[in-house]
Amino acid sequence: MELSTKTNKKKRNERPKSNLYKREHRVAFLFVLLPVLGFILFSLIPLVYSAYAAFTDWNGLGQMNFIGFDNFKKLFKDDYFYRTLFNTLYLMLGIPIGLFLSFILASALSRGIKGTTIFRTVYYIPVISSLAAISILWQWAYNGDFGLVNQVLAVFGIDGPNWLQNPDTVKPAIIIMSVWKGLGYSMLLYLAAIQSVPKTYYEAAELDGASSYQKFRNITWPMVKPVTFFLVVTNIIGGSQIFTEINIMTPTGGPKYSSATIVWYIWQKAFKNWQMGYASSMALILAVLVFAVTAFQFYMNNRSSYSMD
Repeated sequence: MELSTKTNKKKRNERPKSNLYKREHRVAFLFVLLPVLGFILFSLIPLVYSAYAAFTDWNGLGQMNFIGFDNFKKLFKDDYFYRTLFNTLYLMLGIPIGLFLSFILASALSRGIKGTTIFRTVYYIPVISSLAAISILWQWAYNGDFGLVNQVLAVFGIDGPNWLQNPDTVKPAIIIMSVWKGLGYSMLLYLAAIQSVPKTYYEAAELDGASSYQKFRNITWPMVKPVTFFLVVTNIIGGSQIFTEINIMTPTGGPKYSSATIVWYIWQKAFKNWQMGYASSMALILAVLVFAVTAFQFYMNNRSSYSMD
């Protein structure tokens, strides 16, 4: 009896859907369907296809012949693979440098100094500029004969090297360019995070006699930590895929492959040597490494996260 009463109440509460409601749901479904289809067609299917190609001797044009783990056996004996992987990790040293500098700049701009808008615009211009154009500009600046960098060093009596043709300087040179390119983006995110911290937190800390360092350690840094986590994850993913700068500034991979990155090496094998299967195996290994590092970052972030009431 009780179940029957509940069923009748439920039927009374269920009103027939209007035509407007149904039409809105159909339109909403189409909006959701388009990006899902785009992901399936242009991301998921190519990913699965590439994963299968990693186990073949495909050259990009002919028939795929399944060869098992031969590509991976060859890969782990490839010295160039390890060298390009090391170069990629080395170039990621620019990530903490860029985050530190951007946080310092954001902290300075958050103090309400004059010309804040101008500084924000100037720092953000490289972010929206063409990466190819910036790479060409820095290639000229690093030129050992007439580059701007060596001309500035000559003013102080320093004989600058040929930056992009020296194995010892090519990676630091690319790091400097990468930090300069992404500084404005990280700075704006940090600036927005700092300015969103409630002023009452600082006022309460001042009443308790907290020093500037204590306010930074216990208020500012915890509040901007989500931004730091986001920037670290996205920069690691982006840093593992660095290609344009290398291909333009050092089109041969630098002296002794000193600037060649893993994605650049994958591109060389795939579109220069037509070893699509071998290149796919490297891409699969890179995807696994990036996924593992990202998952570890999420794990560490969840362990150390806490909220401020």
